[in-house]
Amino acid sequence: MTPRHDRPVALITGAGRRVGAVIARTLHAAGYDLALHYRHSAEDARALAFDLERQRTDSTLLLQAELADLPALPELIGQLLGQYGRLDALINNASAFFPTPPGTATAQQWDALFASNAQAPFFLSQAAIPALREARGSIVNLVDIYAERPLAGHPLYCMAKAALAAMTRSLALDLAPEIRVNGVAPGAVLWPADGKPYDDQHAMLARTPLRRAGAPEDVANTVLWLLRDAPFVTGQIIRVDGGRSLSV
Repeated sequence: MTPRHDRPVALITGAGRRVGAVIARTLHAAGYDLALHYRHSAEDARALAFDLERQRTDSTLLLQAELADLPALPELIGQLLGQYGRLDALINNASAFFPTPPGTATAQQWDALFASNAQAPFFLSQAAIPALREARGSIVNLVDIYAERPLAGHPLYCMAKAALAAMTRSLALDLAPEIRVNGVAPGAVLWPADGKPYDDQHAMLARTPLRRAGAPEDVANTVLWLLRDAPFVTGQIIRVDGGRSLSV
């Protein structure tokens, strides 16, 4: 058996870039060693791991996988446990996002959006249950305020995130008391990689009570709070959106 690692260990999906990378840096700075999953962002993931290793040696493990490949998910957990012998936190961050206007959506788009946003988080969580139970650990799912307030032209994405929100609450009930399960629902903290028109961004922020966009660090700090500082919180989805979900 692999000896149990001294420091807490977190697995972050989609950790190579954007919000996932900021979550990784935040947890690493808080003392977590990390399993960094990526799909295609190998260069970004390696650069992140190199930087974190300079700060603390032997503190990262790179894991490449296509999350739609269900047999690969237990293997991710197996590789992690082979390295560290423990798992304290699972952060289901990886997500596909693209429009699917009604009348144009395809079965392939359904599969892609549900695979990353609902199917993989469930089956990866299921594979992690024994290790998380032993550690009395936590799962944090990156949901979206659009799970409750849909975004026009994106029905499949909104449906998939709504499924993830329901999964968060269901697993919190089923896995208690040993494992806590929560979610974070960001608002505007990073614009999509393919960009949004400036006018749309301006109008969105005008409807946000705090009248500004957030930052990936706002999401990452909430994830850390749920993992480390909220031992009596489970089954909750924390909105990190500047109050935008309050507006009509």
